Amino acid sequence: MEAAVERVHDAIDQHQRILVYGDYDTDGITATVLLYTYLKYVGADVLYRLPLREEGYGLHSETVNWAAENGVQLIITVDTGVTAVQEIAQAASLGIDVVVTDHHQPAEELPNAVAVVDPHRQDCESFFKDLAGVGMAFMLVCALSGDGEKAFADYGDLLALGSLADM
Repeated sequence: MEAAVERVHDAIDQHQRILVYGDYDTDGITATVLLYTYLKYVGADVLYRLPLREEGYGLHSETVNWAAENGVQLIITVDTGVTAVQEIAQAASLGIDVVVTDHHQPAEELPNAVAVVDPHRQDCESFFKDLAGVGMAFMLVCALSGDGEKAFADYGDLLALGSLADM
């Protein structure tokens, strides 16, 4: 989480374009809205993208190309990304950093991202492993803002909706 927070703060401070990339289900949509809304609130240059259901789950090569064409310097995934090894390598080759927030089981090889925040990583010491994708996005916002109570007051509705839908 520390590496994720540092990179996101750098992007905000340097006015770099950020893309929040989610998933097409309720968990992914609420995670995208939560993080996008927070980043917009703090003055970030932020865009969002969601795949269509027929495109399938995950970060896609076409999205990485779109991000490069639109001046994105940081992609933050929510509810996806922990298995996107090739797509994240592609992003790096185009000069785009990636921060992954996900709650799905990682493969043996983690993507070579700036940060991979996932409670199912073998080296994760968190005692609570059952957060949905929106819960991971919420935890990132708490870490970015330093104020979990305000974050809950502002985004608790999205947190609840996405968490319940993912169950």
